[in-house]
Amino acid sequence: MEKGVVFKNIVKKRGDTTALADVSFSIKGGEFFSILGPSGCGKTTLLRLLAGFDTPDSGQIFLDGVDITHLPANRRPINTVFQNYALFPHLDIWENIAFGLRIMNKSERVIKDEVGKMLELIQMPEHAHKMPDQISGGQKQRVAIARALVNHPQVLLLDEPLAALDLKLRQKMLLDLDLIHDEVGITFIFVTHDQSEAMSLSDRIAVLHRGHLQQLGAPMEIYETPKNHFVADFIGDTNFFDGSMAEKVQNDYSLLTFEGFPPVICFNDKQLAVGDLVHLSVRPEKIHISREKPNTQSLHNCFEGVVDQTVYKGDHTDYIVLVANKKISLTQQHSRFLLDETPIRWKDKVWIWWHPDDGYILERERGRGVK
Repeated sequence: MEKGVVFKNIVKKRGDTTALADVSFSIKGGEFFSILGPSGCGKTTLLRLLAGFDTPDSGQIFLDGVDITHLPANRRPINTVFQNYALFPHLDIWENIAFGLRIMNKSERVIKDEVGKMLELIQMPEHAHKMPDQISGGQKQRVAIARALVNHPQVLLLDEPLAALDLKLRQKMLLDLDLIHDEVGITFIFVTHDQSEAMSLSDRIAVLHRGHLQQLGAPMEIYETPKNHFVADFIGDTNFFDGSMAEKVQNDYSLLTFEGFPPVICFNDKQLAVGDLVHLSVRPEKIHISREKPNTQSLHNCFEGVVDQTVYKGDHTDYIVLVANKKISLTQQHSRFLLDETPIRWKDKVWIWWHPDDGYILERERGRGVK
């Protein structure tokens, strides 16, 4: 029997709103899996259904092959870590972690052993007898994770667990979560609206939008080969081009034409025919920039433009370049000492270019016409 979680044809409505519309996917046992999407997409609803805090209107939920759709929350081997930590303010750290074991009437010997292991896991043994208001937000989150893990659940649910932390603490907690997952080896399901968190932690990601599953895959797969406009736009930044397929150029490459922008050559992995509508995505970091016209291969897309905006960010600079009637965003990494060069400035005439393999043709969505 395959270990893991399976959502099968899940439908959940809230009044006239469909929170989840026939959602189906599986999570492998031991995965660090993220459910990603904007507010109101259905990700927290899915988490509540799995935890047993709510029931679907139709569909089934399986854990390790067992149907748990209508199993009460207290009988599911699943624990949840919430955004607000939910620590007991009147109990010290030791007793917060021990709480679940005491509810289960475990012996003092077992409690001492298990709580000790958890304190070592979260690297906080010296804080065992502090109160929650005496430790930092990141430490509170680690205690909440330890309390959820001490009962040895099969699945740990993490509902926006880093949202209340500042940037530095979030970055450290990302590393801590990854290490804790590697140590305990159980299934982690991480719910977030933050793309960078999901991309950096996950084995796989499910992207939701308006109650529908948009794409399921590894972070690199979702970023490099987004299924549609929403995924490409939500996961990172990109440039969109809407037009049509004009002609085949050579092998699997095609010439695409757009209104207000020169023709573009792209790898035609969708096997579109001449005249078919095209929706193209080109990520900013795939595009190069220079003052001089580059000596590129004939297939490269190379265009002259004017710098409309520059934003220096230390390790890189973001540019917006006006080509014909379209603003193109691109990013240039600073791999060399920048003061040795004359920087590209606002209103400079420049050339931009990218390889045809670095543009990606998206599946056109119903109701999305040429802009």
